Amino acid sequence: NIDVMISSQYSPLLAEGLSNGKIDAAFLRKERALPDLAFRLLVKEPLVVILPSDHRLAGLKAISPRELAGETFVIVSHTAPVLRAIIDNYLKRSRINITPAHEADHVTMGISLIMSTRGVGLLPAYAQNFLPAAVTSRPLKGDVPTVDLVLGYKKSNQSPILKLLLSRLDELVARVSKKAQ
Repeated sequence: NIDVMISSQYSPLLAEGLSNGKIDAAFLRKERALPDLAFRLLVKEPLVVILPSDHRLAGLKAISPRELAGETFVIVSHTAPVLRAIIDNYLKRSRINITPAHEADHVTMGISLIMSTRGVGLLPAYAQNFLPAAVTSRPLKGDVPTVDLVLGYKKSNQSPILKLLLSRLDELVARVSKKAQ
């Protein structure tokens, strides 16, 4: 009697569903304000610059934050608060003043805005999987910010299926660690 539901939602909504018991497990960004949740790190994704393929910066192997100044900048909206905070902190730490021209609610919207405005943006590396030929990505130079993808669940959840999922995740992590050594 397992009911599996695949749902694509913003991380805050997934965290809320975990917290109120409507969801047993979710892949999301770690929400800090919910102490009843536990998170298992799956991957630390570097942010990359997304830009039109024929943009002047696309000819570079890597892009420094200073080279983003003066460009039409597309940023993620507050529907992705963890990613937005990482980008905002990175820009502040890099000592560049960028006023975003547009905000994107999700990855495909960000890519569309970058294509249509000929702007640039910072997104997690997985976004590269969705890029059409007219858009490319470049790594950032220097201290590259990362965003964590985690498996979240409610600490008090005693579901046998959740326990099985977590044990399999532990086995997978152990195998990957062993291979890395």
